[in-house]
Amino acid sequence: MLSPRTAEPRRTLPRWRPLHGLLIVLALIAPLLVTAWLGGIEALEGVKRFPLDVVGLMVLIAFLCWNLNAARLRLMLNGRAGHLGQFRALSIELASKFALCATPGGSGGPPTLLVLLSQRGLPASRGAAVFLLDQGCDLLFFLCMLTGLVAFSLLGETQWPHQALIQLALVALALLATGVTLVMAYLPRLLRYSASPGARWLSGHRRRWLARRLLTCRHALQATLRLPVPTLLAMLGLTTAHWLLRYSLLYLAVLGAGGHADWLWTFLTQMLAMAASQFSFLPGGAGAAELGVGGLLLPLMEREQAAAAVLVWRLVSYHLYLAAGAPLFLLSAFRLVQRRSSAQT
Repeated sequence: MLSPRTAEPRRTLPRWRPLHGLLIVLALIAPLLVTAWLGGIEALEGVKRFPLDVVGLMVLIAFLCWNLNAARLRLMLNGRAGHLGQFRALSIELASKFALCATPGGSGGPPTLLVLLSQRGLPASRGAAVFLLDQGCDLLFFLCMLTGLVAFSLLGETQWPHQALIQLALVALALLATGVTLVMAYLPRLLRYSASPGARWLSGHRRRWLARRLLTCRHALQATLRLPVPTLLAMLGLTTAHWLLRYSLLYLAVLGAGGHADWLWTFLTQMLAMAASQFSFLPGGAGAAELGVGGLLLPLMEREQAAAAVLVWRLVSYHLYLAAGAPLFLLSAFRLVQRRSSAQT
């Protein structure tokens, strides 16, 4: 019988190759290219006229979001990685988020988090459970928001642009989320069925690899639901505050660019665009995220206003993460190399 376990990762941060540097450069210049294509020179002029007080408020909100995530990390660890102050938790948060934003598909984020936690004495299996717990809180928040948005779009008197397309996308996301939930609920039965001779569409090695990871995820979600109610509510409260604040950045960017849009529309725009950005090969979904948000904003404002709003939004919500997390990631990598050299000598 398969047991829910996680393989111990190698105690090293993700290796960086010249291709990674090229992808990061492309991700950095993608917002400028999209801005120039959408709004031209007028959009760049609009960025120059963007109110500095709005930019300052957006940066303050981003800093607050980082600290909310750090507080949630401290709550999830609950002393299992030694005494973890807010500044140290913030360093781990920013370093792991830098690796997440700087690699295609965010592939570097989980290994970085596991290594940083292992340096504090937390085994990799428990570190993986902490990561899955973090993802489970995010998933629960978006499931609730998605359910509310679907009900509001179908039952309410909404006047959104591309109404039919938006409703179709929301229903598709809701069905996908429901399918994932059902798979997790009936996973043991599905695994037994997949092992039958008539349903072996995967090789034995790949089937065991997939089963181990699915069971690990299911085990982590079950552990999440068994948490004390006050702890679970506190984690969900921090998660809700983080995403509501972070998804308000686009709304502020639209206002600063001189446009007008409902906060709910900007929230929905970001959720759909970030889902579409998963198909981009560039780090952080660069290119796809800007085009998705810009395309959904165009019906509500001028092209140059939409382009300026998208550029400022990405600078605060993505590039600022890279700028703040890069020094901490490099410092963590230096300390790890220094520690390994000391151990060898």
